[in-house]
Amino acid sequence: MRSVALITFFVLAVGTAAFAVPTTQTIPNARVKEAITEFVRQKTDGLGMETALRRVGFQGDLKLPAGEVGFEVAAPNRWEGWGKANLALIVRVNDRVERNISIPVEVEALADTVVASHPLARGDIITSDDVTVQKRDISSVNGRVYRSIDEVVGKRVKNAVRANTPLSGASIEKMPLVKSGQLVTIIAESPSLRLTATGKARGNGAEGDIIRVLNMGSLKEIPARVIDVGTVQVDF
Repeated sequence: MRSVALITFFVLAVGTAAFAVPTTQTIPNARVKEAITEFVRQKTDGLGMETALRRVGFQGDLKLPAGEVGFEVAAPNRWEGWGKANLALIVRVNDRVERNISIPVEVEALADTVVASHPLARGDIITSDDVTVQKRDISSVNGRVYRSIDEVVGKRVKNAVRANTPLSGASIEKMPLVKSGQLVTIIAESPSLRLTATGKARGNGAEGDIIRVLNMGSLKEIPARVIDVGTVQVDF
């Protein structure tokens, strides 16, 4: 399901006995940009960032029939509201679709972001001394960005990070608590029953990750969620 915003305004055609009623109207380019700006504002509202349209790939004015004009703006499902995207602008006059336009946009987003205080090497375990929070444009950051230091402390650097560079999901990862081939305790429990079994991990997993585990009793592989070092849980 795509994000959608509706923006409506009115154009009044006034006629008298001396003048013909206009059958067309011109919607200026600025109105189109206003509609897109409002859509971005609504989509990022409450996220604690400042957004601005850096580029809107639409030029010229819109020539439309006279009547009540409404704009509907839609974005790709995974677009968060910043960076590059192709937005769909659906233009209606008196509730009838007149235009459906694909508009490329680029949105700048300034937000408090966790950055490296100094260069971080691959394999480093991040401490609070390694990072700080600065306001940055996150529109070009690859992957998830982190807004607080607590989100990154204890994670491992998987790609070297230069000083003053924002940390992202592409550069750090959670520490694995279970390693492939390791024996683990499989737990299955309900409010009234708890079962345990011995298993062997078929992959690495951090806390909360789902990995495949071989039940040593039944010799069946099952998905299980990593709970802590040496413990996984299955749905019961």
